Amino acid sequence: MVQLRKLIGIMILFTTLLIAGCSSGSDEASGSDSGGSDFPTKNIEIIAPASPGGGWDATARSMQKVFSDEGIIEKSMNVVNKPGGGGEVGWQYLKSKDAHTISINSSLVITNNLLGQSELTYNDFTPLAILTTEWNSVTVAPDSKFNTGAEIMEQLKKDPTSLKIAVAPSLGNDDHLSFVQAAQEFGVDVTKLNFMIYESGGDVLTAMLGGHVDVATSSVSEFKEQVLAGKLKMVAVTSEKPIEGLEDVPTWKEQGVDMVFPHWRGIMGPPDMTEDEITYWDEKISKLVETDAWKKILKNNEWEDYYMDSTESAKFLEKQMENYNELLNVSGLID
Repeated sequence: MVQLRKLIGIMILFTTLLIAGCSSGSDEASGSDSGGSDFPTKNIEIIAPASPGGGWDATARSMQKVFSDEGIIEKSMNVVNKPGGGGEVGWQYLKSKDAHTISINSSLVITNNLLGQSELTYNDFTPLAILTTEWNSVTVAPDSKFNTGAEIMEQLKKDPTSLKIAVAPSLGNDDHLSFVQAAQEFGVDVTKLNFMIYESGGDVLTAMLGGHVDVATSSVSEFKEQVLAGKLKMVAVTSEKPIEGLEDVPTWKEQGVDMVFPHWRGIMGPPDMTEDEITYWDEKISKLVETDAWKKILKNNEWEDYYMDSTESAKFLEKQMENYNELLNVSGLID
């Protein structure tokens, strides 16, 4: 009787181990869309929340090419363009996906919400990386009496309404807010600044050359060619140090204004990603930014490396939120 019980016990134990082993093998074979050690289990999507062309699209397609060409990711990858709403359409799409889909982002994921244009915030997603930055600039006509940004701010400190300042395509973007921050640091009454809004950088250039405005605020890359050709004069940049090819243009810091203002782009994933999924993307993106191919893309596009991993990105976005909130408040765009 005792032997029979022992035999039954052994058979039960063997059956339990067999079932567990089959279950584990089945899990490994099927994988999981939510991640884990087998992540990824299907094709990757990189969202460019805009039409083809432009910075978001170029960033997404550059990532796809380097990931594939360098063998960093073996799964097939597609760039998906989701234009509309200053990123809103693409980011709403991302919110419903899993960790096989990631998206390019920028400061608009913060300012759209602060300006009441979107219910989404960066907290609705999983920060994965900050990748690149461009820098903002202040530019004047070649025959302008202003030779530095500080001279412009001295004028505006005396009379904030005395200069027409061109910006495109709207208030509340990085071009506008970088100028507001420099002016605020200089002690200018930023609520009285006279901004002229244009549809594009080309329109700003036409207005500047036609003498319709006194000053323009834009990304450095937008007017770099005209500056090098002597058609415009750049008097300040928002970078930490002088920009390659424009070494004669002083930073705001060099002019006594304690500010650095990046025009950054990053990567975020959908909400509720697992630690394994975040680790996967941290590893892959950190390899991406170290490749010669990626560094060549940065140089060709006049982007600057600004890499931060997922942990650093979360802290960065929190600080950016505070800064944008303050700047939009002092400029009178939000209460």
